[in-house]
This record gives sequence, structure tokens and C-alpha cells, in this order.
Amino acid sequence: MVSTSAPGSAPGLDAAAGLDLQASFETLLQGVGLSAGTAHLLWLPLPMLLVLVAAVVGVLVNVWLERKISAAVQQRIGPEYAGALGVLQPLADGLKLVFKEDIIPARADSLLFTLGPVLVLIPVILSWLVVPFGQNLLISNVGVGIFLWIALSSIQPIGLLMSGYASNNKYSLLGGLRAAAQSISYEIPLALAVLAVVMMSNSLSTVDIVNQQTGAGILSWNIWRQPVGFVIFWICALAECERLPFDLPEAEEELVAGYQTEYAGMKFALFYLGSYINLVLSALLVSVLYLGGWGFPLPVEWLAGWLGQPIDAPAVQVITASVGIVMTVLKAYLLVFLAILLRWTTPRVRIDQLLDLGWKFLLPIALVNLLVTAGLKLAFPAFFGG
Repeated sequence: MVSTSAPGSAPGLDAAAGLDLQASFETLLQGVGLSAGTAHLLWLPLPMLLVLVAAVVGVLVNVWLERKISAAVQQRIGPEYAGALGVLQPLADGLKLVFKEDIIPARADSLLFTLGPVLVLIPVILSWLVVPFGQNLLISNVGVGIFLWIALSSIQPIGLLMSGYASNNKYSLLGGLRAAAQSISYEIPLALAVLAVVMMSNSLSTVDIVNQQTGAGILSWNIWRQPVGFVIFWICALAECERLPFDLPEAEEELVAGYQTEYAGMKFALFYLGSYINLVLSALLVSVLYLGGWGFPLPVEWLAGWLGQPIDAPAVQVITASVGIVMTVLKAYLLVFLAILLRWTTPRVRIDQLLDLGWKFLLPIALVNLLVTAGLKLAFPAFFGG
């Protein structure tokens, strides 16, 4: 996973700035006699393959964590027998769903019924393109990376609505309509919360946003300057992922299983795959926007000083790049842990309460937060990215 360094980023803020995996990989292949074009073609599928593997492994870990944490909350054991501590239980569940019979209802629209789960999953996987695990450890450092994720996430409700409509089932249709209404309600305050961070960073690039938070270790993280934006973003992200208490589109007490009522086998599994991949993705983006991404709690310059090496030394680069990946994942899974706790400790809200929270509370607060951020940026440019 690689991209060119972010233009305009401050030198010395990230010791991994000189790390370029693509250039190293292509140079290695050219050293064994391959042409530059062939080396580049061999590189192209690798980042996406890594993303797919990371996303699937993240889902398996999430499913295991979900079951273990929910069991601990309810004072029971949870999965125990499929592998040590039940770690193979998600794999067993996946195999079961792969081999289950794929059933399409007699009066359903078979084309839309099949396309629905695909439209739910593909935008979520594509959104991983803009997630940085280091200065050069991402697939694409596009200039509008964070809003590309918002744009891709807005495609998902189309797939949910399509699935509900094509199922020829009133509960499925209601679930699809709820999904569309919920997504529209929470995308706007989420975008406004992101806009406040973009305003402070003077960039839409996820790499630039992290670089802006690496000057003074933990004290430079955006969560201290945007606490309201952090809460708004996290609530909206949970609503976009349809996690409790916001899982109204598939509320089993009201809609059987919502838009996925008529699905079975692998098509049914794709909905859950998309949901869990989206949860990990949302947690990673919260880490990038508000928790310093791959940044250390301590400034990188301190680490280089303790090692007695210059900040651009290869040893410092490798160490900071490796620990940076670990930091990004740890921050993300701390948020995943909180999301799982919320699911098993809070009651589901009603659909009217859900929409009221989005339109009557989060939207006005997000607008006020954006205006206050703009004022603080003008009044204190040194602290708010003036």
C-alpha cells in the first residue's frame, strides 16, 4: 500500500516519510531483470489484495470479539470449542454460510435481488483505498480522500433499498426505506463534522489530516480541539453502520429481519460482511480524523533521540512505520470495543427518535460546531490551523 508523500506536509513530523514500498518493490524486481513496466504491473494487484485480506481478517476478529464481549457482558462464556477460546468459530460460521443453499423467492426480482448485496459490499471495500496506516502506507492519497469515503458510503443505502424492494416482502421494503431515511439523516451531520476537521487541516487528504496532528504527540490530536465533532462523527458512524441502538432497518421485533428477511446463504452473509467491514472502516477513520492516525502519543523526535539516530535514519523509519500501523489498528479496535459494548448495553430507539436525533439535534449542533471552529481558526490560527 503506497502513495506519494502529501504535498505541503511539514518535514520532520513523520519519520516514515521516506518509506516508499512501491518504489522498493519495483526496484527489487528490476534488479532481477524485469522491466519497469512489468514490475509496476506486478505491484498493482498487491495493495488491493492486502486490503481484501485485511478486511476479511478484520471481520473474523470482529465477529469473535462481538461474541466474547457480549458473553462477558451477560456473564456467560461464549464460543469455546471451535479452536482455542473459540477463535475458529467465525471461520466455521463463514463456511456454513458459503455452503448453504441460495434461495430466491418465487415472485422476487432476481436481478435486483442479487445486485442488492453486491452494491452494499463493494463501496465499503473501495473506501479502504483512502485509509492511511502510515505516511506512504495507503493505496491512494487522493486530494479529496475523506469526502470520497462519504460519497461511497452514500451508495450503500441504494443497495439496501434495492434489496428490500426486490424481495417482494412488506417487511423487507420497510427495512429498505428505513435504511435510506437513516442514511440521509446522518450523512449530513457527519459531513459537517468532517468539514470542521478539514477546515483546521486545510486539506481533504487523509494523510495531510494525520500530519496536522503529529506536532506534539497526543496533545496535537484533533479530539482535544474537536470534542463535539468527535461525538457527532462517532454517533453518525454507528448509525451508518446500523449498529445498536441504531439498527432500525433490521429490527427483528418489528420487521422480522428487515431488508435481509428473504436472503439466505452467501447473499445473507454479504450483508453482515459489509456491516462489519464498515464498522472497522469507520473506527479507522475516527482514528485518522481525531486520534492522530499512525501518530505516537509521544513526538517521533523523542524516539529518534532515545535511539541516538537522526529522524530520517532507516532504522527509525522502519520502527516508526511498524509501530504506526500497530497504533492505527489499536486505536481503531478500541473504538470497535466501545461499539460492541454499546450494542449489548443500550436499548434500540424508535424510528421517530432516531430521525429526531439526526435532524433536530445533531444537525444544528454540527452547524454550530462548524461556525465555532471557523471563529476559533480566525482568532487562534496557531492552534486551529490558520
